[in-house]
Amino acid sequence: MGTIVERKRADGSAVYVAQILLKQKGKIVFREGRTFTRKPAAADWIKLREEELRRPGGLEAVQKRKSQHITLSDAIDRYLQENEKGIGRTKAQVLRTIKGYDIAAMSCEAIRSEHIFEFARTLRQKVAPQTVGNYLSHLSAIFTLARPAWGIPLDEQAMKDAQVVSKRMGTASKSKERDRRPTIVELDKLLEHFTDRAKRSPKSAPMTELILFALFSARRQEEITRLCWDDLDEEHSRILVRDMKHPGQKIGNDQWCDLVPEALAIIKRQPKKDARIFPYGTDAISASFTRACPVLGIVDLRFHDLRHEGISRLAELGWSIPHMAAVSGHRSWVSLKRYTHIRTRTDKYDGWKWRPTRPNEADTTMKETTVGA
Repeated sequence: MGTIVERKRADGSAVYVAQILLKQKGKIVFREGRTFTRKPAAADWIKLREEELRRPGGLEAVQKRKSQHITLSDAIDRYLQENEKGIGRTKAQVLRTIKGYDIAAMSCEAIRSEHIFEFARTLRQKVAPQTVGNYLSHLSAIFTLARPAWGIPLDEQAMKDAQVVSKRMGTASKSKERDRRPTIVELDKLLEHFTDRAKRSPKSAPMTELILFALFSARRQEEITRLCWDDLDEEHSRILVRDMKHPGQKIGNDQWCDLVPEALAIIKRQPKKDARIFPYGTDAISASFTRACPVLGIVDLRFHDLRHEGISRLAELGWSIPHMAAVSGHRSWVSLKRYTHIRTRTDKYDGWKWRPTRPNEADTTMKETTVGA
């Protein structure tokens, strides 16, 4: 069962990692490791632990003793390290933030619904109920996986009970849908600002192009920075969006999305200096956009609001929900029902000086397609 692996430290000295792996019927039921500075000490530890595990009830006793020392912080670390599907940047940041609260230092076995609710109340003193709801939602993923995946005694029902209580008490709530849309005046200010900046700093990210593409393609910021030339199907005016955001799947969720004429025109005028069409970092894009808004007197506008504006424009043009979904990438049409109340049948960008294509080209209705075709 036991093995010893020699590893080198940064200073060149050796350490010995003693590992014990126990299987029953082909499945791993126990795994433990410890690091020693001397190989004989590692061997002695393996011998003693194996003797303990061979005793009647030894495995259960060791597992129970181990579980009493596993904290929620340990479970969070393991979730972040071993999740092969990939974790979004926001979720990872939220989980790391939770490690700074008292509940993270508690033994997993000791955590009850009242402890989770108290954490939610503490969190509520700093943030809105919607944010508390998001924190509990991200944390619940660990409570769901911990026991069946790693044998860590986190009570999934305790989390569910705490979420119910938090919502009933008003401590947590669902996130509100944003309906902030930029005005033409605000977009003019932003595009003029970044066009002027590009003249002064030609090596900076082309924010003018990025804003226009986000607006007309209805793509998320991270998706824009991952688009590749090899995934562009110019003939059918579509592009393969890799690792598209999805509640249950992030990595490998690749989907074809249609490009409206304006979005395709923006892509075609980009220099082919990289495998990616827009080879820029999301942090730099966010920082540039966020800094510019208050300078220009623009209040409560986010880069992601450009996606909402892009989809709203399609609704204003009279597009059906399936047609909009072919562009936005929504697999569930439920999310697009919020746009069905739009009754305007005009294009607010008709004649706009920043429009990437001539009006007669942009007004051409795209051929109806099915989602993911």
